[in-house]
Amino acid sequence: MRALQRTLTTRGASFAGCGAVLVLAGIVLGQVDITRVGVLLLALTALSLLLVRRHGLRLEVARTVAPGQVAIDQRSLVTVTVRNAEATPTPILMAEESIDYALGDRPRFVLPALRPGATRELQYGVRSHTRGVHRVGPLRVRVRDPFGLSLRTAAVSGEAEVVVLPRVVPLSEGRSLGSGIGSEGSVPHMVALHGEDDQTIREYRDGDDLRRIHWPATARTGDLMVRQEDRPAKRRAVVLLDSRAAGHAGSGRAGSIEWCVTTAASVVAHLVDSGYAVHLLVADPSSEHGSRHDDTLHGALDSLARVGLTGEDATRAVLHDASGLTAQGGLVVYVGGPLPDDDAHALAALRQPGSSALALVIDPRSFGGRRAAGDGAGSPAGTADGSTGATCAMLTASGWLTLSVGAATTPAEAWATVVGGSLAGAAR
Repeated sequence: MRALQRTLTTRGASFAGCGAVLVLAGIVLGQVDITRVGVLLLALTALSLLLVRRHGLRLEVARTVAPGQVAIDQRSLVTVTVRNAEATPTPILMAEESIDYALGDRPRFVLPALRPGATRELQYGVRSHTRGVHRVGPLRVRVRDPFGLSLRTAAVSGEAEVVVLPRVVPLSEGRSLGSGIGSEGSVPHMVALHGEDDQTIREYRDGDDLRRIHWPATARTGDLMVRQEDRPAKRRAVVLLDSRAAGHAGSGRAGSIEWCVTTAASVVAHLVDSGYAVHLLVADPSSEHGSRHDDTLHGALDSLARVGLTGEDATRAVLHDASGLTAQGGLVVYVGGPLPDDDAHALAALRQPGSSALALVIDPRSFGGRRAAGDGAGSPAGTADGSTGATCAMLTASGWLTLSVGAATTPAEAWATVVGGSLAGAAR
């Protein structure tokens, strides 16, 4: 009965109700013509149900999204291929594509009748003003009988995703943050002394290219010598993003988590352009270790596009995994909210002697109106005894360059301040 109620439209339910009443009234009053009208209404309702049920609506849907990864406000083209997998032709269908709210209005189409095995392609464009992973699908189809008495709906399984990458803003160069430790790759002594174009010489080994024989060295030593072109080292940089819900405030594009994601993406891109070997660590509750590690710009931007607010333990997993990357030194960059004392100590310990470390610590009060520790209301929820000022002070005491960031500060301004150390609020 409930399935019948869902299938009948308001008009169909009215026809069925009137038909039943007329049939009963005609029988009671002995009026054959009234009974005939009632039977006609019921027959029309039954015919409409038969028409919308004659096809199983067994459709196969495939989607392609080009490009699958886009920047904010960039357009993607979604191609939906619908195939009739039934042995009978389909009726004319009304189709509606389910998409995430951020991608815009739901596209609607009219699918003409498809012969068995026939396919039809539908295309529409989507774009988003916010970063993230946005779902596309499933496809919902509707079939209505010619009289408008019944309506049947079905959802055809199958989904795709559009990855909207975070915004990357240009950052200033500032002072050199390089150091003599924390490098990746081999650094031959000749390269270290004279530059990347120099080469080292070694003894010939079976399989070496004869064109690489160094004849002056061969004549001098009496042994066959070849040129060794080693890849010069890159300076290492480790970027950490704090995504704890307790350390952030605000919502939407004005929230602190979006500011941190944009800043982290900009820092990674800037350091890659500056010749660093960059490692990004973000919390990932779905992974075995609780964090995700990317060492390419493409992978880092994809990870940042998928970042969401996490629990307290997520950042601890990031700090634990970062300790192995920073043990040999290198630049460390932290972007996130104020930390509890224990986590702040663990973060401060990541900076090795002789290495540089930067921290952009957001002030949740300016993003979401929350009151921080020391203003009479206690510390932000979930941050225990941590506050922006306390976290900055602890990191500064360990040799970090720190900056307390408010909502009015842009990522470029924050980076220029903490790197240049020329404006008020940057502590060394």
